[in-house]
Amino acid sequence: MTNNNKYFNTNKATWNNKVKVHAKSGMYELAAFKSGKSSLMPYELEALGDVSGKSLLHLQCHFGQDTLSWSRMGAKCIGVDISDEGIKLAQNLNEELKLDAEFVCCNVLETSELVKDTFDIVFTSYGVIGWLPDLKPWGKMIAERLKKGGTFFMVEFHPIVWMFDYLEGKPIMKYGYMQDDVIYEEYEGTYANQDSKMVSKEYGWNHGLGEVINALTEAGLHIEYLKEFDESPYDVLSNLIKTDSGMFVTKDKLYPLIFSLKARKL
Repeated sequence: MTNNNKYFNTNKATWNNKVKVHAKSGMYELAAFKSGKSSLMPYELEALGDVSGKSLLHLQCHFGQDTLSWSRMGAKCIGVDISDEGIKLAQNLNEELKLDAEFVCCNVLETSELVKDTFDIVFTSYGVIGWLPDLKPWGKMIAERLKKGGTFFMVEFHPIVWMFDYLEGKPIMKYGYMQDDVIYEEYEGTYANQDSKMVSKEYGWNHGLGEVINALTEAGLHIEYLKEFDESPYDVLSNLIKTDSGMFVTKDKLYPLIFSLKARKL
């Protein structure tokens, strides 16, 4: 991981800045969230069902809204994120809302060094694996943190989405589906507030579906399903159209926008 510290440190600084912008953004609806609105989407709610009384580890939790939404549903939650500003805000929200979630600041790949419990559920969602150079240690860590018979669930933007560069407004296919080389982007604004003057400096990596599945199966997990969807619950790409169900689609629906995967530790 040492070789990647420069990348991780840059990303951490960017996410610390994003927390401040995102907490005020319309996308994260913090006031509505504090009043009881769940931040969870239909995909994860349907997949995990009744979480009451279950222990749940949320990886790359940003400032904890989803973690706290699971907590409101009765799960005993720990959220992990690389951003200390994110974790600080998550802890403040937890206190303000009188919930019992815990939050740990660390690189997700180092979770097992700081979190020793095992969990009924490990959960991660929307814009997470692209920050990781190699998914094998990620898969291993997930297996370590799951109880026997425990469930891993992820819902994530489809790897085809990350083959495009969106910075010029119109998506241009630019990056390899299975590209090993790191991708650097620098731009003004953030997906939750494109008018923000903050400068995002980001290093990311592309991972195909085969790599995701192999990282989990090699770690000993059994894949229950992989689903692909031509819609997204977030309007974070250019020129998406809102559907009657409140999801967002591309005009021609030529490729999937998200995928979900459920696995079990045997």
